[in-house]
Amino acid sequence: MKHWAHNGFKALTSACVLSMTATVAWSQQPSITWLGVLPYGRWSWAYGVSADGAVVVGWSDDAAGQERAFRWENGVMQDLGTLGGNYSEAYGVSANGTVVVGWAYNAAGQWRAFRWQNGVMQDLGTLGGNESSALGVSANGAVVVGWAYNAARQFRAFRWENGVMQDLGTLGGSESAARGVSANGAVVVGWAYNAAGQERAFRWENGVMQDLGTLGGGRSRAYGVSADGAVVLGGAENAPGQVRAFRWTVGGGMEDLNITYASLLTDGSELWVASAISPDGRYIVGWGYNATTRRWEAFLLDTRPRCTTHNGDVDANGCVDDADLLAVLSAFGNTGSNLGRVDVNCDQTVDDADLLQVLFNFGSGC
Repeated sequence: MKHWAHNGFKALTSACVLSMTATVAWSQQPSITWLGVLPYGRWSWAYGVSADGAVVVGWSDDAAGQERAFRWENGVMQDLGTLGGNYSEAYGVSANGTVVVGWAYNAAGQWRAFRWQNGVMQDLGTLGGNESSALGVSANGAVVVGWAYNAARQFRAFRWENGVMQDLGTLGGSESAARGVSANGAVVVGWAYNAAGQERAFRWENGVMQDLGTLGGGRSRAYGVSADGAVVLGGAENAPGQVRAFRWTVGGGMEDLNITYASLLTDGSELWVASAISPDGRYIVGWGYNATTRRWEAFLLDTRPRCTTHNGDVDANGCVDDADLLAVLSAFGNTGSNLGRVDVNCDQTVDDADLLQVLFNFGSGC
């Protein structure tokens, strides 16, 4: 599928790192910051993000044009090396940013799933075949998920823990791949072929694989999952056959992030695939098209809503009246970043200042 990593699960195309931030602070506006590439590289993709959004992992080409797994922190991309070959890619990172997983070529030129920690890459083996790739890791770094070839050379989603790989099955087809795992390692997401031979995003828990559907097209893939396993991220075809980044929830199903965050994409940029989400659901990373640079680039999206100050019209009906006053009084004393319009002055606390703003403007517009 266009824009997806799919050639033995190796990326076909390239991009640079985009950071898209819908900021929290009441005095700030949404912004986009481009994070760059490895020295003398030309492109990169982001696939994983730590709990606090400080560490991002993925791959970038280096000065020799070879794809290398990277770990990005404080504006610096670190090349994580290989298992003896020339190429590697990182796909997942633990909550604290210290454990990174992905694939790397070994000296025999075989793809192998790796788990990287403290500068050391560990080969995780296979399901009986010759190759594998790690694509996700639990919060504590103990559970790794991905795909591996079995003895019949079919690639299958796996869950690895304590040195043992478990085959997670399919959706009726012959092959599957796991991409993300919940914080406790119990929920796994990815994609699998159904009986019709279509790739479909799945959510696996307690031995059961659930088909998550699409955005109106025929195919989808899941790449990331929230800490509690309730939110799934990925890419899905819409009705015209375009691949669009999605967010799936148990209660709401799939939503197109290009529609949800359209206000951040007014320059014509597009979000193609969402690949990972921080444990609290705030940060989403993936890749898309940056219209400003005219490149395929990775993104870091901060989804926390922005607070907007107003004159005390809490219910936004054009009139500051008893309803607005009661709304503030009902929420009086509440704190946090998601208070909504009852936090009239956007200081993350509903207090006397908000109440006075309503009283000062009482009757306005009525």
